[in-house]
Amino acid sequence: MGNINEEVSKLQEIIDTHKRIVFFGGAGVSTESGIPDFRSQDGLYNQQYKYPPETIISHSFFVRNTEEFYRFYKDKMLILDVEPNAAHRKLAELEQAGKLTAVVTQNIDGLHQKAGSKTVFELHGSIHRNYCTKCGEFHDADYIKHSAGVPRCRKCGGLVKPDVVLYEEGLDQAVINGAVSAIRQADCLIIGGTSLVVYPAAGLVDYFSGDKLVLINKSATSRDRSADLVISDAIGEVFSRIHC
Repeated sequence: MGNINEEVSKLQEIIDTHKRIVFFGGAGVSTESGIPDFRSQDGLYNQQYKYPPETIISHSFFVRNTEEFYRFYKDKMLILDVEPNAAHRKLAELEQAGKLTAVVTQNIDGLHQKAGSKTVFELHGSIHRNYCTKCGEFHDADYIKHSAGVPRCRKCGGLVKPDVVLYEEGLDQAVINGAVSAIRQADCLIIGGTSLVVYPAAGLVDYFSGDKLVLINKSATSRDRSADLVISDAIGEVFSRIHC
């Protein structure tokens, strides 16, 4: 591990000298706000349930066993009482300062928008958008959280489904296109809080051909060797020391 002061200085210099920065983030960005990481030691995948989490949050399970899906989803994924951390806030500031063009996130918690970010490509959807599978009526996260059992549409009584990408479902093409376009046009790509093992999301990094690639993650990733700067530290801690 390098000297954190030196590394932050290098990151500051990169941010100062680039104006089309894109941030690509994963679960590690939200863990500092108190949202559990799926794959960490104490993450959801290492807890015991009647079914493995991978099974529960799949499309076929949602269809087949909707009540059990929602019991898990409301308990473990629909986390509403959290606030953005230093990383979310700094990224919003960088966008406001005209330096950051987009955030591409694998997270579904909406914390980037809560912090003030405008251009956010949510690869895996959002807990804050829920639609009736029958008539398409929109329902917010509070409606889902406080509904008894399986949420039903207030308009027609149809089944409401979260706008999150479940296993066996494809990513939204318009979101992918927007993310790819932003990454292609970026002069600097900062990757943070992701182990880059979830595909197809992680594959979007391949579209970057700009000047500087920065990686901020507590553990090593497959892209470390090709990065111009690697910081093995908590992302909120790193971003709290950056100024616009």
